[in-house]
Amino acid sequence: MPEYIVEFNSVTKKYVRQVALNNVSLNLPQGKIIGLVGPNGSGKSTILKLTAGLVHPTSGTVRVNGQLANRMLASEISYLSELDTLYPFYTTSETINFNARLFEDFDILKAQELLTFMKLDPTKKVKDLSKGNRGRLKIILSLARRVPLLLLDEPLSGLDPMVRDSIIQSLISYLDLEQQTVILTTHEVTEIEPILDTVVAVQNGQIQGIADVDDIRITHGQSLVEWMKKIY
Repeated sequence: MPEYIVEFNSVTKKYVRQVALNNVSLNLPQGKIIGLVGPNGSGKSTILKLTAGLVHPTSGTVRVNGQLANRMLASEISYLSELDTLYPFYTTSETINFNARLFEDFDILKAQELLTFMKLDPTKKVKDLSKGNRGRLKIILSLARRVPLLLLDEPLSGLDPMVRDSIIQSLISYLDLEQQTVILTTHEVTEIEPILDTVVAVQNGQIQGIADVDDIRITHGQSLVEWMKKIY
């Protein structure tokens, strides 16, 4: 098993009118909860998409568990998009069963436990769920996958504090960090700080800093927000 689950080697990603990432090299360790932080348009989501193999680098290489990132790695990666990709006509229970048929690694018993933990009605249709409950359902579908790498793009975005709290609690309770690594992007830095092991600050398509969150607090006596203000 490689020392690093994700390796970016001199990666540049250009779109038609912008450079999303500019010559980024980055090694992310196994068995951690890693936060990508930074302003909108900084390149955080592009890092996740490159890792998932959904887009390809203009130059450089991206490796996941030692393999070049591509769509064929779907069996090793659970990717939660910021977009709402649920089928509105399914119930929450039918959504879980549909995903269980899609992915061999889907743990349906774990999904049902999470459904109870998240207090979701299994008979309610997705189209009738609030935004917060759709957010809970998306987290259930991600955490129920028995994969080494989970990529969560803004899992707390636009959700009320109670929903954000339940999602954070589920990350603590239902992750297996001996077998899994989580990389997430977030703007809710203060709320997510207690569960992060490592933080990566991104701005203008470049890495501005990488740090161990405990080291920021203990060695430097700073909160994550204070560290970010210094970095930026």
